[in-house]
Amino acid sequence: MPRRTANTRSQSTLSFGAKGRVTKPVTAPSHKAKALESTPSLSDKAASTTPEPQQLSITPTEPSKPHVAELAVRQQAAVEHEAPQSEEDRRALKLNKQDIWRYWQAQEKTRMAPRAHQEGMEVEEKILRHFDLSSQYGPCIGIARVKRWRRANQLKLNPPIEVLAVLLKGKNTKERAHIDELLS
Repeated sequence: MPRRTANTRSQSTLSFGAKGRVTKPVTAPSHKAKALESTPSLSDKAASTTPEPQQLSITPTEPSKPHVAELAVRQQAAVEHEAPQSEEDRRALKLNKQDIWRYWQAQEKTRMAPRAHQEGMEVEEKILRHFDLSSQYGPCIGIARVKRWRRANQLKLNPPIEVLAVLLKGKNTKERAHIDELLS
């Protein structure tokens, strides 16, 4: 039974064999394209009329400034450290290195596999990175670690007091989460 078509033009059928081949029609180049091809390019003119520019060495005149996110996190951390001591702060400052070490050993016992890329790190940095990657305490991007701990505590998420102890006692601890530093 033949097909009925609404208009009189017939539609080409696609064939995947070697018999027929459907191709796209090619149009002739426009007058503008021909005119552009016939005019000399700027690089040809510049090469013939002007000598090559001198190579200038570029050296930074000022030291690199910290990223905006880094400045914001530093400001947050400074405000948090200046805040009056709370009951949690006093409890955290009473913890000694053995308490922090026991906490970390308990965390390690719950893991099935050893942690990768943490050879040679201090226990304090391991604890802070573990806190950074613990999503149950909220996002760690764009917020100081102390402020994140305090927010989690206010929301009754029970963040480890050992993390606050490391943050308050730590002299070389960074305010920003490690993942935050990697992403910015």
